[in-house]
Amino acid sequence: MELTYLKTFREVAKWGSYTRAAETLGYAQSSITTQIQKLEEAYGVVLLERFGRGMKLTLAGETLLQYANDIHRLHEESKEVVSKQSKGKLSIGTIETMAAFCLPPYLQMYRGEYPGINVIIQPGNEPYIIESVKSGELDIGIILDPPFKDPDLHCRILREEPLVFITNPDHKLACQSEIHIEDLEGESLIMTEDGCTYRAMLLNVLKGNQVNYSLSYEFGNLEAIKQCVIYDLGIALLPRIAVAEEIRKGQIVAIPFVHPECNFYMQLIYSKKKWKSKAFQGFVDLISGTNYQYD
Repeated sequence: MELTYLKTFREVAKWGSYTRAAETLGYAQSSITTQIQKLEEAYGVVLLERFGRGMKLTLAGETLLQYANDIHRLHEESKEVVSKQSKGKLSIGTIETMAAFCLPPYLQMYRGEYPGINVIIQPGNEPYIIESVKSGELDIGIILDPPFKDPDLHCRILREEPLVFITNPDHKLACQSEIHIEDLEGESLIMTEDGCTYRAMLLNVLKGNQVNYSLSYEFGNLEAIKQCVIYDLGIALLPRIAVAEEIRKGQIVAIPFVHPECNFYMQLIYSKKKWKSKAFQGFVDLISGTNYQYD
């Protein structure tokens, strides 16, 4: 049974007239009559009877009208919810740096637009995020990488994220304006966990340039790395955004790492097969702004 028939039935009940209902809905009166007849056939009862010059609901018609009103209300509500995607969830995979230091302002703005969306932040390294987005386990990935491309994914550069070496203010490198790979000879390094893209880049560059170093500590937590640097236990390569507060307080010094392979970007990825709900597209548009997009 079509919703159209119930809508027509509600109009006839409202006006008590086939003619007035036809005028309101823009139908021919014969179409109104046919639709009501089909409803009566479907339910096996008489829904309307003539009363003077108008039409009056039978007892069965009064009962159906209650259901028709409920169906109309639910139908209108469903259109609003689905079109606005005001309820549901959005899963985002990202690394700790992005989750802690980049996303919160965007999440605040997004909550204002889509208060009913439950945003789930799933931490992980780049390989895990990429595979989870491709498999559909995650809706969106936000990674920190050199420009990334994959035939199955839409990839959008959001902005460049400078990588810096952080040192204790009393460290011998703290007075330099920039660090080159040869400056790391014999240094004690504090590194992120295995699977981190900028860790892999640094190790590859050190190996390729035959630079000797000491791997003093490895952590999966940025705060632990920063605290070790503050206590002068070594130096570490981190995104500058992750150490802005410690720089401001004078607890550490941040020195740009100058190397051709040290160009990393915050990037948004999602599957080319992904159905783009209004809530999904709203987040993509919000975090992307007018930045350059490539596929």
